[in-house]
Amino acid sequence: MDFFLSTNWNASRHPSGEALADEILGLGFAGVELGYQLSELQAEGIRRRVAAGTLRVGSVHAYCPCPIGAPGGHPELYLIAARDDDERAMGVLLLQRTLAFAAEVGARAVVVHAGRIDVSPDSNELITAADDDGVDGRVYRKLLARNQRRRARRSRKHLDALCRSLDVLLPRAAALNVSICLENLPSWEAVPTEEEMLDLLQRYAASPLAYWHDMGHGQVRANLGWIDDHRAWAQRLLPHTHGIHIHDVHPPHHDHLVPGAGKMPFEDFAFYASADLLRVFEPAPGTPISELRDGLAHLRRLWEPVIAS
Repeated sequence: MDFFLSTNWNASRHPSGEALADEILGLGFAGVELGYQLSELQAEGIRRRVAAGTLRVGSVHAYCPCPIGAPGGHPELYLIAARDDDERAMGVLLLQRTLAFAAEVGARAVVVHAGRIDVSPDSNELITAADDDGVDGRVYRKLLARNQRRRARRSRKHLDALCRSLDVLLPRAAALNVSICLENLPSWEAVPTEEEMLDLLQRYAASPLAYWHDMGHGQVRANLGWIDDHRAWAQRLLPHTHGIHIHDVHPPHHDHLVPGAGKMPFEDFAFYASADLLRVFEPAPGTPISELRDGLAHLRRLWEPVIAS
């Protein structure tokens, strides 16, 4: 059972792609997900390692490498579900660039944050209310219901914009033999929701569109009442899932912890151990090496018996 590690963990500490990759491989990971913090200079080192046959790249997280001139790497510099056509066009352009880079380094998948709906109260307000009042409190439930009503009224235009982007991007992805994986996000205004993802997968059934399940994000969504059953949704979307991000959560929303440091019931998700998908650790940048090793060992103890049985 192979595990990969996001280079966002150590990209800020290494000027060269070679050093970045060597540290990750030295920890026992099979390869890397190239994160959106990767610089053009680091990308050159990654290319050299791949060409030499000493590095496996499983996935690339858009936008990667970080675009020249951008203030920093970020997955939502531009959004392909934006209603603004100029922003959406820039997102399509940069995602095409990421797809080409992914194909160059042999990656199977590009992970994408598609978009967000501008609603008030937003998820930050909901999270504050959850911290202050609890997810079962009257204030939180009232704000959540208001957010859901407003999101429902505005979602269609963002989904239409997303489809216009995918109409351009998916033929390019198919030509490069790379899948475009839309990731679940820890906010209710994010596009798409789990239900919307199923609709998109049906619409683009004969295409390289796929789903990327972020386990920590899914747990946050469940903790805050945005989905009813995290495990059930993960299993329902499993046939369309090309990869997962692995991190733990301290309830209700403190995520990107190593497995075992939070309350995620990883044993309930052991079906990911034998599935044909990419398993990517995505800890917070700067997580100590000792904690990362402990998290990897913790998950192997829980999931490896599934493979052996």
